[in-house]
Parts: sequence; structure tokens; C-alpha cells
Amino acid sequence: MEDFINSVDGAQKRQDSFALLDMMKTATGEEPVLWGSAIIGFGHKRYKSERSGREVDWFRIGFAPRKANLSLYLTVTMGEHTAALEHLGKHKTAGGCIYINKLSDINLPVLQDMIETAAKRQ
Repeated sequence: MEDFINSVDGAQKRQDSFALLDMMKTATGEEPVLWGSAIIGFGHKRYKSERSGREVDWFRIGFAPRKANLSLYLTVTMGEHTAALEHLGKHKTAGGCIYINKLSDINLPVLQDMIETAAKRQ
């Protein structure tokens, strides 16, 4: 995983990625797995789409150091994190993702709580 993160453009994004890696690893007690070419995931679950009924294997929580931002995958819906998101700091959401530019833009204890909550979810 270190090789992948070290290949990410931008020193700040690499530093933030290593911090997220540590936070998620601690919260889940799991080793990270690279899903596809750019998503770091922790844990495993079988997800069933309510719309199509289709089932897929997926990770419980994860993140992707994208060119534009850090994409955090903590849930399928943002509803369970509504209160925390109000105190998170500068971010955007869409679907089940939280997008942040850098960790210094957000409240790290709030993010840590969100990660721990998501990690406990089956």
C-alpha cells in the first residue's frame, strides 16, 4: 500500500493519505486492500442494491486519493452522518462519498468519530 500512496501526486495528498490509512486501519483492525486501481478499502461486505437487487462484494470503509480531492467511502447513504457533517469542516458530499481537499480543512476528531462509527457497522 505504501508504494501506491507514494505514487500519488502531491506531497500533501500523500501525507493525508498515510494519515487516513492509519485512522482506518486502527478503526477497523483490518489490513488495507487496493480495490481496482485507486481505492484503498478495509473490511469486506456483500452489498445488495435496493433498486436492482444485484449483489456485489465491496469494502466496509475506504478512501481514494484522487487528483481533485480525497474521496472517503464511509457509508452507502449520508443520513447516518448528518449531525457529524455539520461539524466536519470544508467538504462536499454526493451519494455515499465525502470529498475533502486536504485534512487541514476539516475537524479531525469529527472525522475520526465518523470513521469509527462506519467501521463498527456491519
